[in-house]
Amino acid sequence: MKTIEEINLHNVKKILAEKKIPEFYPGDVVKVGVRITEGKKERIQYFEGVCIAKKSRDLNSSFTVRKISFGEGVERTFPLYGTLIDSIKVIRSGKVRRAKLYYLRDRTGKSARIAEKIRKKIGIDVDVKPEAVTEENVAPVVETPKEEAPAAEAAPTTEAPKEEQK
Repeated sequence: MKTIEEINLHNVKKILAEKKIPEFYPGDVVKVGVRITEGKKERIQYFEGVCIAKKSRDLNSSFTVRKISFGEGVERTFPLYGTLIDSIKVIRSGKVRRAKLYYLRDRTGKSARIAEKIRKKIGIDVDVKPEAVTEENVAPVVETPKEEAPAAEAAPTTEAPKEEQK
């Protein structure tokens, strides 16, 4: 008999096969596309803000996004594998030292900003093709002959040689 954890893992794998969920962390600015149904019409509304919390619990995983709308703080908690979420896009990566950023609720203005994390991509997305050496792309080597001047004629001296007295 399967346990609940095995069933949840199977469902998570099935959902991940259908849609791509990027890797993001608290402190990142994310843009979440939410499906809104109005009568018979369905549209996608984007909710962009700072991810302040992320809960990893298999199928019950969720994340909380906070944004300032017309001077008022708005938070929304989304299920990570929910059917209402159309897309998740990471806009910026934030440099934070905590897992839950609830302290941002009390802050406004410049104190609520999060520094951006610079991610180094070394050799991940770089596609370098070795260039074949042919006669067309090889630069011609031009040798310039060096003219050597004799040492005696190089620098005439105006001083007379001094004679030593014995």
